[in-house]
Amino acid sequence: MEKQMTYNVAVVGATGAVGQQIISLLEERNFPIKELKLLASARSAGKTVPFKGKEVVIEEAKPESFEGVDFALFSAGGAISKVLAPEAARRGAVVIDNTSAFRMDPEVPLVVPEVNMHAAHKHNGIIANPNCSTIQMVAALKPLYDRYGIDRIIVSTYQAVSGAGASAINELLTQSREVLDGKEATANILPVSKLPVHHQIAFNAIPQIDVFTENGFTYEEMKMVNETKKIMEDDNILVSATCVRIPVVYGHSEAVYVELKEDYDLAEVKALLAEAPGVVLQDDPEAQVYPLATDATGKLDVFVGRVRRDLHHPRGLHLWIVSDNLLKGAAWNTVQIAEELVKANK
Repeated sequence: MEKQMTYNVAVVGATGAVGQQIISLLEERNFPIKELKLLASARSAGKTVPFKGKEVVIEEAKPESFEGVDFALFSAGGAISKVLAPEAARRGAVVIDNTSAFRMDPEVPLVVPEVNMHAAHKHNGIIANPNCSTIQMVAALKPLYDRYGIDRIIVSTYQAVSGAGASAINELLTQSREVLDGKEATANILPVSKLPVHHQIAFNAIPQIDVFTENGFTYEEMKMVNETKKIMEDDNILVSATCVRIPVVYGHSEAVYVELKEDYDLAEVKALLAEAPGVVLQDDPEAQVYPLATDATGKLDVFVGRVRRDLHHPRGLHLWIVSDNLLKGAAWNTVQIAEELVKANK
């Protein structure tokens, strides 16, 4: 019996929400690890994290930390990735980066395994993980793109506060208690921007994620536009996005309208979605069955429902797409890419 290859794996940003999810997934899925190295900032160095019954000591992330590392899974912010990801790649590691640092670099593949895993095999040391809201949308739309082609996508997102980090989660919970107690909500975090202006998220919806660009769209919205074109390898798709932060802790939801290039049969569309890898069709409106953020939390799949024809455009189609933003939207997509590369090495 052939002995399974094992790999030295480094997780950068090991103390963050996504880093913690990556570590859990590596353990749950029994990723073939020879040695696990957990890296973070100097202030976290010395802390320990449990992994397979042992305590792994967190080290400060430095260029020399990546000597002998096979896979470096980054989720520590774009500034750190820009400095350390090239250092890791230079030392022979395959970097899978969760930040926006390299997503639009033409030399770096931007990968969702269900959509364009072939691109990952052409890497030059660094592979980029797309934005969480982009990942779930393209995973659901890929089978429709392959069958009918897509002319246009209009998407409105309803994004969980966990996408803005632990401080945003705490702010939502604190504000909710304040409002329920009849107090004024204290806003210090959302929306995350360059301005010292913040809005209440509890019992509210904030139509801003990231800062605004000159065209009136936010960077989050432009990420969805540009990343979709790159992942689908089709610059002709017309994409427009409105990204909204809502008072949900985990799970991004999206209302997606697509105009297909060819006429479609609705039953076939549903069959394609039901059979698509990583996609679960939940579409029984008569029984009030459709994807919910509360149900998607903790699950690896992308859930699709409310599939229906547009009332006016003959090739228009509406879908409701939900996924756990920290799992498929970040940690799972990262580990999944690494798993696929390991399979290819066999």
